[in-house]
Amino acid sequence: MKEIYHLQVVEQSQVGEIRRLAAYIGQAMGFDESRIGYVSIVVTELATNLLKHAGGGEIILRTIQTEDQPGIEILSLDKGPGIRDINECLRDGYSTVGSPGTGLGAIHRLSSFFDIYSLPGQGVVALSRMWREPPPRFEPAPASKPDLGVICLPVHGEEECGDAWAVHMSPGEIVVMLADGLGHGPFAAEAAGKARAIFKEYAHLSPAQIIQHMHAPMRGTRGAAVAIARLILRQGSLSYAGVGNISGRIISSEENHDLVSYNGTVGLEARKIQEFTYPWPEGGILIMHSDGVDRYWSLPNHPGLLWKHPALIAGLLYRNRQRPRDDSSVLVFKDVRSIL
Repeated sequence: MKEIYHLQVVEQSQVGEIRRLAAYIGQAMGFDESRIGYVSIVVTELATNLLKHAGGGEIILRTIQTEDQPGIEILSLDKGPGIRDINECLRDGYSTVGSPGTGLGAIHRLSSFFDIYSLPGQGVVALSRMWREPPPRFEPAPASKPDLGVICLPVHGEEECGDAWAVHMSPGEIVVMLADGLGHGPFAAEAAGKARAIFKEYAHLSPAQIIQHMHAPMRGTRGAAVAIARLILRQGSLSYAGVGNISGRIISSEENHDLVSYNGTVGLEARKIQEFTYPWPEGGILIMHSDGVDRYWSLPNHPGLLWKHPALIAGLLYRNRQRPRDDSSVLVFKDVRSIL
């Protein structure tokens, strides 16, 4: 079973295809029949909404894991007319197309976690997370655990993605890596996968040291652009090293910092590997992406987005800035405490 699935929704038959795929994923992850039924309802409602309200869109299904159990993340993306009053749309009985008006309300109730973002005329990004075991009612989510939003998809026509990502978490610290293998297809995937494997072995080291450990073992591959960020929450600092065209940025309500990478390709030619340290602001967001996503984006153009779940931010950047001729990856880190 793959980690991520990307499906276009442009006709009614694809709704059933997505429902069957989601049920298969749930079954493979040990969901019981009732939970599989809930997953099926959620993906059916989201996919149907894409056709009814936006004339089509995209569904991304991703397997996720906590320390305790697996889950399914469902991300719905469209470029339709958007929603003027989201709270009103979540109310059962509300409809703009003459339907019973139970879609978003049902999705909200059945999801373990639900979030949505929309601006009039700028489409909708909706997120549902479904865990194998339903969370206890009225029990708050753990506020001390960070969370990630990740999209990592191959260019159209390829089965394997030439980008790869990895994360290493420990109390008060998170280390993330994003790699973009040269070109796309199986050989690019091999290079990015090699970078990920080496990262997992040396994740306890500094970002520059990890990249240095990658360079020689990756000489037998096409090579890859690689960037690594190490965030120490208790110190309020982020160290970062990058080689190649991975983009990194720290976003906050006060200011933004673009993160520095040097030209080169890990495994081929990396003349300079240097680490930089940046202050980590309270409520900060780390965004890293491959060159399959245009770097000329701005979150202040989307009021309220900074308060949303990192998966919604990743989905919006992918939807708006994806380049169709390359693999596309977006990784967004945000401390869960700032969205509860």
